[in-house]
Parts: sequence; C-alpha cells; structure tokens
Amino acid sequence: MTQLNAPYAATPCLAGFLQRRGFDVAQADASLDLALRLFSLQGVREIAHEIRAAIPSSKRSPSIGFFLENQDAYEQTIEPTIRFLQGANASLAYRIAGRGFLPEGPRFDSLQQLEAAFPDAAPGAGLRHLFGALGTQDLARHLASLYVDDLADAIRDGIDPRFEFSRYGEKLAIGASSFDALHAGLEAPPTMIDRYLEELTAGLMAHHHPDLVGFTVPFPGNLYGALRMARKIRRLHPTCRILLGGGYVNTELRDLAEPRLFDYVDYVTLDDGERPLLCLAEHMERRRSIHRLCRTFLRQEGRVAFMNDSEIQDVRALEKGAPSWEGLDLKRYLSLCELPNRMHRLWSEGQWNKLMLAHGCYWKKCAFCDTTLDYICRYDAVPAAQLVDQMESIMRQTGQTGFHFTDEAASPTLLRGIAAELIRRKLAITWWGNIRFEKAFTPECIALLAQSGCVAVTGGLETVSDRLLTLMQKGISVGEGARTAHRFATAGILVHAYLMYGFPTQTERDTVDALELVRQLFACECIHSAFWHRFALTVHSPISQNPKAYGIRIVGPPPGVFARNELFFEDAAGCNHDLLGRGLRKALYNYMYGLGLEEDVRVWFDEQVPKPRIAPTKIARSLGLINKRGAKRSRRPS
Repeated sequence: MTQLNAPYAATPCLAGFLQRRGFDVAQADASLDLALRLFSLQGVREIAHEIRAAIPSSKRSPSIGFFLENQDAYEQTIEPTIRFLQGANASLAYRIAGRGFLPEGPRFDSLQQLEAAFPDAAPGAGLRHLFGALGTQDLARHLASLYVDDLADAIRDGIDPRFEFSRYGEKLAIGASSFDALHAGLEAPPTMIDRYLEELTAGLMAHHHPDLVGFTVPFPGNLYGALRMARKIRRLHPTCRILLGGGYVNTELRDLAEPRLFDYVDYVTLDDGERPLLCLAEHMERRRSIHRLCRTFLRQEGRVAFMNDSEIQDVRALEKGAPSWEGLDLKRYLSLCELPNRMHRLWSEGQWNKLMLAHGCYWKKCAFCDTTLDYICRYDAVPAAQLVDQMESIMRQTGQTGFHFTDEAASPTLLRGIAAELIRRKLAITWWGNIRFEKAFTPECIALLAQSGCVAVTGGLETVSDRLLTLMQKGISVGEGARTAHRFATAGILVHAYLMYGFPTQTERDTVDALELVRQLFACECIHSAFWHRFALTVHSPISQNPKAYGIRIVGPPPGVFARNELFFEDAAGCNHDLLGRGLRKALYNYMYGLGLEEDVRVWFDEQVPKPRIAPTKIARSLGLINKRGAKRSRRPS
C-alpha cells in the first residue's frame, strides 16, 4: 500500500521509458485495486463475516464493535461514499456534511476534541473554524475520509494487524537485518487481505501474460505485499521472471546476502531502474550474458551474487523522457482529506501528476542524508524547455494540469527557468514541490514562481537551531529560513516545514527552544503546516561515517544478511527524546489550526520541561515585523 489519490511515480516513469524503446509494457496499481476490493459492498460483508468468525465478543476493540453494530449502515453507504471520493458523486456531499448519512465511529472523536477548543461558542464552531471558508465538498471529503479510516481500523484490529493504508506489513520489513519474520509471514496461512491480493495477482497475470514482472518497493510497507504477489506469480507462472527495485531496496538491501529472498523473486536491482531493466530484457532475449547485468542481485548455486558491468553508463535524465500513464484509470483514485489543514491535504487529495525535474540533490551536503547514495549524490537536471515539453505531454495523457515535483530539493535556478517557460507558453498549471529555504529565493524569484502556478512548497527547517543546522551542514540559518518561508507565504504560497528532533547532541532544552521558534513561525504566518520526524541514523549518511564528530557511539544492530539501513546509537547528550515526541506532535496539531499560539510551549508536555531560552519576538524581529502586528486572540488548545 502506498497512496490512493494518484499513481506512485516510479511505474509511469519506467513504463514510458521502456515503451519508447519498443517494449510491450503494462502497469497496474495493486494498492488501489486492493483498496477498492476491500471498500465495496462485497468487501464490507466479507470483512464482517471474517471478524465475527475470528474475534469473540469479549475481545473486540471499539473499532470492531462499532463496525459490527453498524454493518447495515456501512453496507448502504460504502459504495456511494467511495464514488464520492472518486469525484463521481458530488451531490452526496450535502448528505455527508449533514452528519446523518455516515456511521461515525471512533475516528470521529477528533471532531469532538476540536469542538472542545471552542467551549463558549455555538455547536459546530470547531468545524466552521476549519471549513467555513472551504465549503460543503471539503467538509464532506474530510468526514468520508474519517469513515474510511474507521473501516480500515476494523480491518487491522479484526483481520490483519499488519494492515495500514501506507504502511502495510511495515514492521516485518523496517530495520529487518533478518529475513525470518518476513519469511514466516509469507509462508503462514493467508489472511483475508492476503487472499484478496493473491486473487488480484492471478487476474493481472491472466490479463497481461507477462514474461517479466517488476515491483517498485519505495517503502518498508510495500515489501510484504510485493513478495506476497511474487509468491503467487511464482506458483502460477514459474517461467515468468520477477524483480524488485525502488527506494526501500536502494537504501536497505545494498548488502543483500539472504538467498531465501530469491525463492520469491529472480532479481533485485539497485538505484535507477532504466538501465538495469534494459539489461535484463537483453539478457532474456539472449543478447547479454548474465555477468553483464547492471546493479543486479541474483542467486547462483545457492548464494547471492551481484552483477554489475562497470562499462555500462546510466541513462541520463534528459534521455528518460516523459512518464506514461497508459493502463492506469485515473478516475478510480480516491481523493481523501484526512487532515483538514489545507497544506497537509495536498499529499492525499486530488490527482497530481508527479514529475522529477532533476536526478539527485543540488546541495547534497546534509549530514543526516543518504549523501553517499546515487539518488542523492548524482545531480543531473533536465533543461527547463524539455521539462515543460514533458509537462505538456503528461497533461495530454491525464487531462490533469496539477503537478507535484518530487525532487529531493528543486533548485531556484531550475524552478525560475521552468516558471519563465510556463509563462512564455501561456500554460495554466498548478504545481508544488520540495525546496531548500535559501536566500536565492528572492521576492522577485518567488513572484515569478507564483505567476507560473506555484501554490505550495515544502522544505526542511529541521531542528530550528542555528547550532544544530551548522552541525548538520544544512546551509541555512533559522533567520534565513524564516525569511524565505515568509516570502513564499506573503506571495500567497502555502508553506510546509519538515522538522526533526533527536539529532545528535540535541538536548531537551534545544528541543523546547525549537518548539518555541516553531510557535513563532506559525504566529508570524511563515508556515502553514509542519511535521516532526524523529531523527534516524542511516548507514549511508556522513554522520555514520564519522560518529565521534557528532558526539555519538554506534551500538548496533549487528550485521545481518538482509536489510541494513538504520543504526542504533548512544548520544553523549543523554536526552530522552521519547518523552518529548507526544508534546511536539500535540503542539503542531493545534498550531496548524491556529489554536494555542499564545500559550507557553511547556503546556503541551505531560512532564516538566525547561523554560525556552528564546525571546518571544525573535522571529518577528528577524522578519522586521516587530511592533507591526497586533496580538491574536488565543484559543484553548485541544
């Protein structure tokens, strides 16, 4: 499971590249197929039957209990609601927004918490606060998303504890130095979800009759589903070749030595897929020996071997061409609204054409990043004119004019060139993507980006500490990041900040100071949404190459034969970051809805934390806003 609102970017990119080279290529989104099979009238009935047979009344969770008590209501509402989320049943919004159509289970408790933030207001003030300017369709989509989440919770609690929309079976794969847990799960009796996935696999194979099947595995939560499908293919069509690739493979399986993985697949390829796929195709056509494959693991005589012809050159970004969505029915995707925050909604709401402007990162210095790996360290940009050519090709295919640029960080120079070309061609598009909050984004540059259709940017402010930003070689300061973010916001562009806690040498006081600065960033309207990530030390980062420079000692895990990426470490600072995460997330939840911005940041933590050392006007002074803004009315935090 990856996402339900649009195809993941990898398969259209690879399909378009191979089609232009004369190959007969089909693509399918098994995540979407599985979701639509589950969220159907038949699916609801089978889910209820499975749960009643497996879970006694005394052991049913609140999600299960509510679902079973309201089974009739779910059966009546599931298919109309899914059609509404697909954009094909817009009039249903009025019934959903009226709060009498959908069964409202535990996920709807968040709405009650929101109402508690407005104790002196009339009933419904919380929802009006979120949706008053957005309208019936948006409110209905949020309620429908909570409804689908309730059903997903019942599936997880009653049928398959591994089930998640975006992290299915993730715990089996994440940090798995041993293949044992995955192997046991794959060979255990199938759950209902497994059976559905196997039936979908059999249908795809019968329809397409492929010689070679590739699975993109971008995240740990995709691996179990891919291997479950591969297992079925192996049993149905033993002569069909199967390969794995994608982000998870590229970061975690670089030291692969587990031969049992090849009971399910034939090949595992690293980094960009274009050249390895071409080499495999030539090998299957007997035009290339097995020793001249590109970045490919396989099993020989019971052991894992790595084949990589050093003379092979990678495919340049300019040579890859436009993605192809042929075979993917975009009308089937679901536009969800799980969080009402208008910036957060971009990830799950609407059908965005995903496009990468350049391979790699133009900065490639951040100490926490996988700077030793190809997807970061090899920067290769496509000229602006050719990128806009690709965008026009994509719009003709999909009928959609919205673009999500999926780069690690889009350079100001490249974005300026694209913006100028879009304006010159008079193309009315909407776009957003990831940037670095650097000073090259001048007011003039940002005005040009906004004119070309930029509606949102995301970027890392990380620890929001000048000392730590310098240590991690981020290349920006807190003040510079705030000023850049504020320029975007002033131009009417939504801004999302990626935040990090638990970085080496970061103390509890550092983290509380960071939250105070985040509060000020929201209060000064520099950012509209944000997300806290817990720092993870990866084997491919500069920190892991020189841990003493960052005051840490690596303590594990011991080397294994399967995945290797995240490392365990001891920090001389001795901060217990586990105690801070809940308070940080709670604060952000409120800040994103304009609540609690006048509160002392210590109110969000269950335990006593140090008083922040940051002056309450630091960001305002950095922006030149001091004495120019009136105090905002404070709302009680929820």
